[in-house]
Amino acid sequence: MKKNRLRELLDAGKPTIGTRMVTTSPQIVEVIGHSGAFDYIQLDGEYASWGVTDLENFARTVELFPPMSSIMKVEQEPRIFITVRSLSAGIQNVIFSDCHSAEEVKECIRAVRPGTPEDGGVHGCGIRRSGGYLLDVGNEAWVKAMREVVIGIMIEKVGAIEHLEEILSVEGVDMVQFGSCDYSISLGKPGQWGDPEVQGAHRNMIELALKKGVHPRVEINSFEQAKEYIDMGVRHFCVGVDLTIIFQWCKLNGEKMRELLAEV
Repeated sequence: MKKNRLRELLDAGKPTIGTRMVTTSPQIVEVIGHSGAFDYIQLDGEYASWGVTDLENFARTVELFPPMSSIMKVEQEPRIFITVRSLSAGIQNVIFSDCHSAEEVKECIRAVRPGTPEDGGVHGCGIRRSGGYLLDVGNEAWVKAMREVVIGIMIEKVGAIEHLEEILSVEGVDMVQFGSCDYSISLGKPGQWGDPEVQGAHRNMIELALKKGVHPRVEINSFEQAKEYIDMGVRHFCVGVDLTIIFQWCKLNGEKMRELLAEV
């Protein structure tokens, strides 16, 4: 079983920086890895087009860069299937979307944890890439790795905010992140990400998470946006997403080129 860089950093109390991908392109993974700037790459499986082979190739490419780890964003259903297939492929950590209650969060954690009496999980052994196919099949090394999976929870529903303290008290929750888009929809204010009620819920989540000893993570589009959250005590960030970066570059440079040519 391979070392989980993100788990090591969290346990050491160090800050972490990640970035996100909606594509499963090995080339983009390699470019990110060559930058040497990130601790992990998150595959937004909730949005991406992927098959099991794509998950394996994503994980393989991340492993070319030992200082990096990987996260899969798992959508609401089928949680257990996606979680097991992602971890089996070699993706080392997971973040779950669309949880409404502490009971749902507990179900997510059970999907990760091994099916031992003490762990109470539902994840069993198998011939999988993550364990070298035939090397670490349901042994102590595999059990240890499943215990070390970093588990993040998206706080993005009204129910999750209403039950936030209970969710933060669930054993096994390492990290939480606010989802302003889904939360604004859940409030009946679609698209109003900057609404005071939405932003207030985000701040309250960060403050309560820090109080409860759970790591709050924030998604931002550039490093300039980090300062206000650092001042609040946030030390974990996910910066940018591949499709947004490509879109912004194309829009800016394409429009500026047209402006130059219009002057000729």
